[in-house]
Amino acid sequence: MDDEVRGTTRAGEGPLLLGVRHHGPGSARAVRAALEEGAPRVVLIEGPPEADGLVALAADEGMRPPVALLAHVVDEPGRSAFWPLAEFSPEWVAIKWAAAAGVPVRFMDLPAAHALARSEGTDETAGMEETEDTEGAAAPGGVDAVRIDPLAVLAETAGYDDPERWWEDVVEHRGAGADAFAPFDAVGEAMGALREEYGTGGHDRDLVREAYMRLEVRAAQREFGSDGVAVVCGAWHVPALRQKVTVAADRALLKGLPKVKVDMTWVPWTHRRLSRASGYGAGIASPGWYGHLFNAPDRPVERWLTKVARLLRDEDRLVSSAHVIEAVRLADTLAAMRGRPLPGLTETTDAIRAVMCEGSDVPLSLVHDRLVVGDVLGEVPDSAPAVPLQRDLTRLQRKLRLKPEALERELELDLRKETDAARSRLLHRLRLLGIGWGEPAVSRGSTGTFRETWRLRWEPELSVKVAEAGVWGTTVLGAATARVESDAVGAGALADVTALAERCLLAELPDVLPVVMRVLADRAALDTDVGHLAQALPALVRSLRYGDVRGTDTAALAEVAVGLAERVFVGLPPACSGLDQDAALEMRGHVDAVHQAVGLLGELGSGSVGEGAPGVPSAAAAGAGMRKRWHTVLRVLGQRDGVAGVVRGRCVRILMDGGALAEGEAARFMGLALSRGTEPAEAAAWIEGFVGGGSGGGMLLVHDERLLGLVDDWLTGVPDRAFTDVLPLLRRTFSAYEPGVRRTLGELVRRGTGEGGGGPAVSGGIPGFGAELDAERADAVLPVLSLLLGGGFVSGDGDGAGVRVGGGGGGDGVFVEVG
Repeated sequence: MDDEVRGTTRAGEGPLLLGVRHHGPGSARAVRAALEEGAPRVVLIEGPPEADGLVALAADEGMRPPVALLAHVVDEPGRSAFWPLAEFSPEWVAIKWAAAAGVPVRFMDLPAAHALARSEGTDETAGMEETEDTEGAAAPGGVDAVRIDPLAVLAETAGYDDPERWWEDVVEHRGAGADAFAPFDAVGEAMGALREEYGTGGHDRDLVREAYMRLEVRAAQREFGSDGVAVVCGAWHVPALRQKVTVAADRALLKGLPKVKVDMTWVPWTHRRLSRASGYGAGIASPGWYGHLFNAPDRPVERWLTKVARLLRDEDRLVSSAHVIEAVRLADTLAAMRGRPLPGLTETTDAIRAVMCEGSDVPLSLVHDRLVVGDVLGEVPDSAPAVPLQRDLTRLQRKLRLKPEALERELELDLRKETDAARSRLLHRLRLLGIGWGEPAVSRGSTGTFRETWRLRWEPELSVKVAEAGVWGTTVLGAATARVESDAVGAGALADVTALAERCLLAELPDVLPVVMRVLADRAALDTDVGHLAQALPALVRSLRYGDVRGTDTAALAEVAVGLAERVFVGLPPACSGLDQDAALEMRGHVDAVHQAVGLLGELGSGSVGEGAPGVPSAAAAGAGMRKRWHTVLRVLGQRDGVAGVVRGRCVRILMDGGALAEGEAARFMGLALSRGTEPAEAAAWIEGFVGGGSGGGMLLVHDERLLGLVDDWLTGVPDRAFTDVLPLLRRTFSAYEPGVRRTLGELVRRGTGEGGGGPAVSGGIPGFGAELDAERADAVLPVLSLLLGGGFVSGDGDGAGVRVGGGGGGDGVFVEVG
């Protein structure tokens, strides 16, 4: 027995070799039946031996699958691997059976210390999913999908074009037979034939793993007896474990393997990450469906369709018990027509689409996402090994009532509430650590700074991110502080430092803010690139706003922001000269960003930011003249020769929107830019800057026919030879408009604008609209307007030309005068 493993699948005839499909419910049921009948004295399972000390946690009440064994290199946590287990995984069933029967469990695969040392972007174990540049592990049966897929070969041999459907018919739909070992005999024989034909199936590393497995089986036989050992492994390995190989040959294969120090623990897993679509090589197509098959005591189809009906009803779709009955009948009929023993996932899906979804794939995709795959998230007990940072994160999650969930959900936070503010701090600190549990989202209810919206979704890989971040500290606050300090010192661009300052304020890290500010001041003083300064300013000004919301002293930030804005004002005009097309478009973006920042800085100048350092103007004083100086810079840019047309056009548009242009001045600027002496390409670029780029320019042209007339006159006068050159610019400008805006502009141009770009429009108006204002219809909205504004009275002058909305007494009313 020291020289070979004479394994069989029969109890009493040597080690009990139970070849399974990873995450196969049929295999799981068969393993449980075989173990109950064979009653082994030890169970060996395909998996890393370092996990032997963690097996006892499987019996803990706090352990709820799906879970995974996580191994990572101690000095490099990013190099890690998972061994996922669901409640319908044969390995998990074997562990639970052994725990209930008092039988020891040992893992027998190649140790993770060797697997992670050897792995360089390839898989090592059939149940393993690596996290660093890998495609996961082997496909069902233990062979990587890019090599040989044993199930696909067997299914094709049996005349099936779908391996999953073949597996359902021969395994999942098979009832419990009198012989508990028959399924393993059949599968083992089939795999033996495949190994004879294909050898390792292109996966030569299996030779090393199987050598280690044989040594572990021999050791267990010596300790527990030849007939007291049960082995649960991928069916692909069964022929290799039966193979007659000497101990010396196996040890020779294992000699000199590289080794690293690893840590191992249990982590929560999800059904979605068990899905093959997630990239996990040993995954399955329908974890939720397989979990249902494993747990359903009887009538699985009826119970499944009832689940589907409940889901659709929760989504406000009209589904009744009659739909369920009809869907069951249709699924049974389809199975009979297709020669299947029972309806499978294909038949039930077809029945759901036809009966409950009325032929639509839209609700069917919801069924697939929520039920066929599922968003079940497992749990592990507190006694499981974990890095200190993970324990602190778990403590904060419980304190703040933020339970990790696999299903994505939105979280609305009101920063005026202490609990919500603490939740915001935690999520921002985790983002600084690279732990993307939550991502900021656009709020649908409010745009105020006192509210935040987050999208939360916990992925198993985040456990690795937590382990990696553990090098920065033992608590979330300490680790985030250390990480920010390191990032600030190593930041390569000024915009990176300002963005970091913004995130630092959001996360409320007061201890590291002085370091960030010192780096920011140094970089800002040395950086002379106006583009860099313009990129850095918006984040810096937003930081002032966030600091105000959170009650943080931002006087130093205000000082830097004001100085940065002044440097942009001085350097922007010369920086806008001599730009090519791409650089001009980029500079237009910088102008927009600076404009938004100046506007916000002016709002903060109301005094909310507070006073600056002694001798330094406060944000209130600095913001008072900020907009005026900015408008002066824009006017210089708008009329300076040599500045790119797209930049000049945008500057004029900003001035017009800000009320800084006198009546008719915008038309004068446009007339100069579109004059006959201007190159057509430059004029088209000016138009793009003025009415393009998502600035609402389409509506401006709709409501100002004088400007539309100028554009129309210029366009009709473009020479034929130059028209093809300016067409891409014009198409890019006007294609961004809403369809309704484009249609209205077309009607306006069709009926004709005023002569000379500024005369009165010809009669006729837009089709469907009158030429003049309908005073009676205009006055009809006044009562509603009064209710909306809370006014005491609303009056019109009888011709719709004047409106006055009056408020009530006490100074609480609103007065609006129009016309």
